[in-house]
Amino acid sequence: MQRMEYKIANRKIPVCLECGDKIRYGRTDKKFCCDECRMKYHHEQVKSSKTYKRRILSMLSRNYDILENLIRSGVESVDLLELEGLGFIPGVVTSYLKVNKHDEYTCFDIKYIMTPTRVTGIKKISLNLQVRKNIK
Repeated sequence: MQRMEYKIANRKIPVCLECGDKIRYGRTDKKFCCDECRMKYHHEQVKSSKTYKRRILSMLSRNYDILENLIRSGVESVDLLELEGLGFIPGVVTSYLKVNKHDEYTCFDIKYIMTPTRVTGIKKISLNLQVRKNIK
């Protein structure tokens, strides 16, 4: 019996991930002190994930609009600093491909080549999106 009391006395007391209170009862691997803290913590995790996705999609949309306006104006090449001045963010793309000696980027259905100082070859590409239907 004395050995059991020793283990309990030396046990590391877990702390609630949401409120920081010590959890003095229950399993030793318990992460939350109550259901309210557990639900609040997980709600914040989902909320921050959705906010992150929304920010990325917003940046992609801004880049797309800028590139699309350049295409409409007949511009195929532009200085990178000028493009950044319009609000373009170079690192936000939907895909990247190293082709021979240059870097080819796409923002949805717009393809372009980016060098350290210029963006060239701005053009729309056709996407073959196929919808698969499982017919039995």
